[in-house]
Amino acid sequence: MVQTDNDVVIRSADVSDAASIARVHLISWKSAYTSILPAEYLDSLDVGERTSQWQQILASGRGTTLVAEGDERVLGFASYGPSRDEDAEDGDLELYAIYLDPEAWGRGVARDLMRTVLAEVPAGVPMSLWVLANNEHAHHFYRRHGFQLDGVERMDDIADTPVTEVRFRRD
Repeated sequence: MVQTDNDVVIRSADVSDAASIARVHLISWKSAYTSILPAEYLDSLDVGERTSQWQQILASGRGTTLVAEGDERVLGFASYGPSRDEDAEDGDLELYAIYLDPEAWGRGVARDLMRTVLAEVPAGVPMSLWVLANNEHAHHFYRRHGFQLDGVERMDDIADTPVTEVRFRRD
């Protein structure tokens, strides 16, 4: 458990956190991706379905998920584990997700979550992450934490909307 300067506690998540993580995941998507993804799709996202997904993830023990708690609730989360990239070497890590409740944006919670994740990464172990190509706010955040674009892109389809994701890497 990490106590931050802004009265936020960062700790390992467990299955009992699934609903809170799902809530943060969806409200973050609905706020951050309004200009990228169709409103109908964002409106259709179901917290119950996402809670089930997070229960499975947390129960499986795959990777590590941290939650940031403050104001008597979960304000954000980060999840990471072995890299799923085709060109990854054994031991490489990937940041799968880092999302905040929009009410926590600008309060340093994401910074504290990222610093906690990076403190857990052994020295010399590369970490990658994928982000939407047109999410400049996220690009800036990742660059501030030592990640750099590595030139690898992939196309995805979310709700019949083609999106380009770019990979950031930190060695």
